[in-house]
Amino acid sequence: MLKKDRYKAFVDYFSIHQPQAETELHYQNPYELLVAVILSAQCTDKRINQVTPDLFERFPNPISLAQSPPEEIFHYIKSVSYPNNKAKHLAGMAKMLVDHFGGQVPATVEELQKMPGVGRKTANVIVSVIHQAPAMAVDTHVFRVANRLGLTQNAKTPLSTEKQLVKNLPEDKIHLAHHWLILHGRYICIARKPKCTICPLTSFCKYYEQNYPMSK
Repeated sequence: MLKKDRYKAFVDYFSIHQPQAETELHYQNPYELLVAVILSAQCTDKRINQVTPDLFERFPNPISLAQSPPEEIFHYIKSVSYPNNKAKHLAGMAKMLVDHFGGQVPATVEELQKMPGVGRKTANVIVSVIHQAPAMAVDTHVFRVANRLGLTQNAKTPLSTEKQLVKNLPEDKIHLAHHWLILHGRYICIARKPKCTICPLTSFCKYYEQNYPMSK
């Protein structure tokens, strides 16, 4: 199957079956989403959603977070991965958000990446979710699923994966495709034992073609 045909099949399937895909992180505004995404690095959305209600009650806006030391923030996020570093990142991010951006979450990847704890992936998530910008955040799920489906070729890094996906996906579907890939990787195309027997994408999946040739 040609690459363009895989992309078309991928977009066609999810456009019908999951047209309103969205993040599983709970948030009420851009500030809360930014905090949640920073916390979610190498941690599950489920865990973050358990932590953020108390965190946002104590720190409902960037000013309250900026005025608090990392030690206090740590108390609310100690059950997530790397809580010490993330507490420092949140404190630094909030101060920059207040001092340099007037308490408003920036709308561009470039400005977002100036803040502590905000790498390219996090920045892409923010502009994609908040502004539906054609940005592709590549986490382990996106990296794995895109490769297995055959949407990417010889992509050795997240940036390479991002560039290939952005180049080949319809621009108006990129922000949705990010969620499609993540959710498929989280529940079906899992890392160790992908659930190929119940996967609806086997008709155009390169991994399935290679590992189950007699099924075609």
